[in-house]
This record gives sequence, structure tokens and C-alpha cells, in this order.
Amino acid sequence: MVYRLIAIAVLLAALATSCTCDNDTKTVDSMSTSYEPKFREDGQLWFLDESGVDTNLRITIEVAMTDEEIQYGMMYRKSMDEMNGMLFLMKNERPQSFWMKNTYIPLDIIYINSQLRIVSIQKNAEPLSETSLPSFEPALYVLEVNGGFCDRHNVKVGDKVYFEHRRQ
Repeated sequence: MVYRLIAIAVLLAALATSCTCDNDTKTVDSMSTSYEPKFREDGQLWFLDESGVDTNLRITIEVAMTDEEIQYGMMYRKSMDEMNGMLFLMKNERPQSFWMKNTYIPLDIIYINSQLRIVSIQKNAEPLSETSLPSFEPALYVLEVNGGFCDRHNVKVGDKVYFEHRRQ
């Protein structure tokens, strides 16, 4: 745990020294470094049809489960492979809301309930926007994939998912 906190502190210090900030708004305007977090392969996620029987698609996932990982999410990443996604394991099933601050690529944000059913999708979320992107029903999991992914792969509200990951 101590090593993880030290690593986070070093990362935050590096980010703080590599940003230019607008003193009037106190927001990060741009990154002056080529640093980009690397995608971590933590597991697999399958998209199933509404019956939960037929597999439509499988992707590789990075899992965000600590408070720090959930808050950091996809920030500062400039790309993601089409068949990758970030799965957020939230603490409680409730209405969730994400935003795109410091996120450079458009994303589809998929909200999933405790029964592993997709309850809401925010498509093509605008990069760097601070607009709230809520779920329309309670969700326990949130999956971020490239913008347009849901349309390209026919992922829709009512579909089910199944996932396995190595993180504890």
C-alpha cells in the first residue's frame, strides 16, 4: 500500500510539473509532455445478448477499483485500442455520473447494474468536457470504450455483460 501511495505521489508530481495552467480558471489547459499511462490488461469482458446466452463480442479490460484509479480513469490517455476498455468497479449500486475532464479521446460510457445488464449508455462523450454524464438507472459498474464503439458493435441498453479479472 505504501509503495502504491508513493507511486501515485510521484506520478502526480510529474503531471503537475508537466502542465501549464490558466491562473484565472485554475484548470489544466494542455500537457507539455509525452507521458501517457499504459493500458494494463487485467481481464476480459464479454458482451452478451439480452438473454445472456449468446456472446456477441469480447474485449480486454483494465480494471479501476481503488478510489485513486476510479478518479484518474482514462485521463491523459491519447488513444485506446478498439478492443480494449476500462471497467470501473464502483463501491455502491446507485446512479453514477462521469465527466471527461482531462480525457483526450471521445468515449462511450456504459453503465451496468449488479445483474450485469446495461442500463444506460452515454455515447461519444466530448473530450475535455466537464459536463456531467449520468446513468439513467442505478449502476454498480461503468465501462469506458472508444467513442462510437457501441454503434459499431451494436451494443445497446438491455444487453448483458460478463467479466473476469485478476485484480483483488
